[in-house]
Amino acid sequence: MNWTLAIPEIVLTIGGLIILLVGAMQKKKNSFFSSAIFLTAIFIAAGFLTLTNVNGLAYYGLFVNDEFSRYMKLLILIAGLLTIILSLDFNKKNKTTYFEFIALITFSTVGAMIMVSSNNLMSLYLGLELSSLSLYILCAIDRNNLLSAESGIKYFILGSIASAILLYGISMLYGSTGAMEYDNIHKAIVSTNYTNMEFVIGLVFVLVGICFKISAVPFHMWTPDVYQGAPTPVTTFLSTSPKFAAFALFLRLMSGPFGSLSYQWQFLIEVITLLSIVIGSVGAVSQTNIKRMMAYSSIAHMGYAMVGLAAGTTNGVLGTIIYLTTYLFMNVGTFSIITSMTKKGKIVENIHDLAGLGKSDPGIAVAMAIFMFSMAGVPPLAGFFGKFMVFWAVIQVHLYVLATVGIVASVISAFFYLRVVKIIFMDKASECLDHRSLSISFMSFGMGTLTVIFIIFMGPMVHVGKVAAQSLFNLS
Repeated sequence: MNWTLAIPEIVLTIGGLIILLVGAMQKKKNSFFSSAIFLTAIFIAAGFLTLTNVNGLAYYGLFVNDEFSRYMKLLILIAGLLTIILSLDFNKKNKTTYFEFIALITFSTVGAMIMVSSNNLMSLYLGLELSSLSLYILCAIDRNNLLSAESGIKYFILGSIASAILLYGISMLYGSTGAMEYDNIHKAIVSTNYTNMEFVIGLVFVLVGICFKISAVPFHMWTPDVYQGAPTPVTTFLSTSPKFAAFALFLRLMSGPFGSLSYQWQFLIEVITLLSIVIGSVGAVSQTNIKRMMAYSSIAHMGYAMVGLAAGTTNGVLGTIIYLTTYLFMNVGTFSIITSMTKKGKIVENIHDLAGLGKSDPGIAVAMAIFMFSMAGVPPLAGFFGKFMVFWAVIQVHLYVLATVGIVASVISAFFYLRVVKIIFMDKASECLDHRSLSISFMSFGMGTLTVIFIIFMGPMVHVGKVAAQSLFNLS
């Protein structure tokens, strides 16, 4: 019962409850207190994760703390922090109840962190539901926008179905192995040849539930509509934090309890990976709404990240970790610029609304070009290194078809990314975008700088990522 291993989650939970309590009692809407509490909780949690190096189990085996979980939790905390910074100007303009927004982001972050540290099928489900329920509300939080309400309803209905499938899969796994803890499931699988239909169906159902959370094909149908309808800061959070948590869960399950069955699930992962990369890349080509384009782009990017999972090796996990890290920078930077897309105070989302940005606001235009080139995998930007590492991992295990299709799809995706750059710098604008806010400038230039100079930190990042990957495989 070593509760100190869960101090980051406890601190964030207490912070979220204080934000809700004080926010509900305030007569005047004031975002300062809520923001201050959130930032305090975030920095305390991040400090504990960074400065402590204690591994072990807590809460009678329900919760695990190791190098891998700490690394992924830091990514999740950074995603939450950047989302709050990005939402400052947006919530002020749209008159959103800010303390509710921050509280929901906090609780969703806690749920994501519990998913990362889950060591039991029930703590897995608890974290997933805590994260998801907050996201359903966040998608529909803009009460004056019909599309926001629609996105919340769609995400809630489809998410509930996915959760039911996942829970049914958990029940079948428990019924066939008699265990809920990951270690006990692994021991049961090793000691007995599990080829019965009940176990296989349970495993597939669990994979389906997780694939829905990362919007992998064919469980991606919710992504374009939800991305388009949700407020842009929420879309930013939705495309990062819960997906990082789901990927961490994916990696932990496939390398831990189900690692010895890689010969059974590896082909399924390869198929889902290929479909996600191809359909995500092709689907983005025809989009005119930039948020829908980014939705299909995220489907493809999750496919690229799954390439490392398909490898089933330490280098594969390392590649996925580095890919998700680079994706955080360039994705948040892109959405920060999308958040600033307003004309006369009205939100615009058509890609052609970016026309003329190269002349009216060269700084933002260059930042957007950096993000587009990075997502396309152009060296020496951050996105190139993420793709290189996952492709190198599958080449090492002779999955040449997967690597070849992924590289070809990268060429296809370069088309719609370069189209955005062409519109920004070559097309003429009928009307310029409104002047950007200070928070947008900070986010776009900060993320742009990190995307460009990532090569400088590549060595240390690979070292830290390798330690995290090795802890997942219990290697020394």
